Amino acid sequence: MATWTSDELNRIEAADELRITPADGGAPGRPVTIWVVRRGDDLFVRSFKGRDGGWFRAAQASHEGHISAGGVDRDVTLAEERDPAVNEAIDDAYRTKYGRFSSDYVDPMVASGARETTLKLVPR
Repeated sequence: MATWTSDELNRIEAADELRITPADGGAPGRPVTIWVVRRGDDLFVRSFKGRDGGWFRAAQASHEGHISAGGVDRDVTLAEERDPAVNEAIDDAYRTKYGRFSSDYVDPMVASGARETTLKLVPR
């Protein structure tokens, strides 16, 4: 199983945005710019629009995609994260990293609709 290097984790964590391209029916989908947070040696993303987000629906169907952030490009497996304790830590990570932005953007990212879409980025 592949793992993130310390350099990759640091570079992606320092990036404000990540481009994710979920596989769509086995073919690459359309890239979308989203936020990313780090918890320990793991990286997580959520859909601002909750389950209605187009990129999320494609990600949920394929569980595969490609990410680009901080000069790092990797194919990833998109694993659903359901652990309430992990999700609380991810909420805190979003508030800490993106708190300088309007609450109009941060609050939806830590609300139940987005929380239900938490995906762990697992390198392939």
